[in-house]
Amino acid sequence: MTTDTLDPARRNLVVAMIDRAEGWLAAIPRSLPLLALRFALAVPFYFSGLTKWNGFLTLSDGAIFLFFDEFRLHLFGQAFRYPFPLLAAYGAGIAEIVLPILLVAGLFTRFAALGLLVMTAVIQLTVPEGWANFHLPWAAMAFALVVFGPGRIALDTFVMPRRN
Repeated sequence: MTTDTLDPARRNLVVAMIDRAEGWLAAIPRSLPLLALRFALAVPFYFSGLTKWNGFLTLSDGAIFLFFDEFRLHLFGQAFRYPFPLLAAYGAGIAEIVLPILLVAGLFTRFAALGLLVMTAVIQLTVPEGWANFHLPWAAMAFALVVFGPGRIALDTFVMPRRN
């Protein structure tokens, strides 16, 4: 049944109810979904980062193995070894811990999200088949945070100057 088949009184009631519900949804503070995006993006990267370490600045054997022997950059129809695999492993391991912490705290949020967006692009080049289930949502969340910032529930509101 569509609103066209309803009598005018019922149609007006349905439209009024939809308008009221839309008003309630529009009243949700913008900071809440931005906070949710920050957490949703931070969690998978942080937990991935935890798997790369055996202790303070000690990469796990698994992380070293992956960057030296397993991971390949898929470019121009070919698979290439990572250049400087130990540096790439350390960089990824550090970034996957530090950037999610910054995101959750809402500190330098746009830069942290940009870093994770770049990491997502590199991950896409490394694991091309993961684009639909992982990389596309990560990229969308990171891009939204780069554009819209952290919202008001963030340390950035105290650290960064307010712009109109």
